[in-house]
Amino acid sequence: MPMAADDIAAMIRAGIPDAEVEITDLAGDGDHYAARVVAPGFAGMSRVKQHQQVYAALGGRMGGVLHALQLTTASS
Repeated sequence: MPMAADDIAAMIRAGIPDAEVEITDLAGDGDHYAARVVAPGFAGMSRVKQHQQVYAALGGRMGGVLHALQLTTASS
């Protein structure tokens, strides 16, 4: 059963408390999501570590949940 966008965002926020999360339904079918995660805590962290944080926040299910992921330290 696919996860809802709100559930995905809540899981990321729970795992990365300083994160601002924006979820977009890519295909309009509730099954293909993209996430934009803005977290000041990502500063100085490698891209791999940033992805690992999001992966851990989603309980290791990122591949089946997100089809695109943008990570940044500041909103702009």
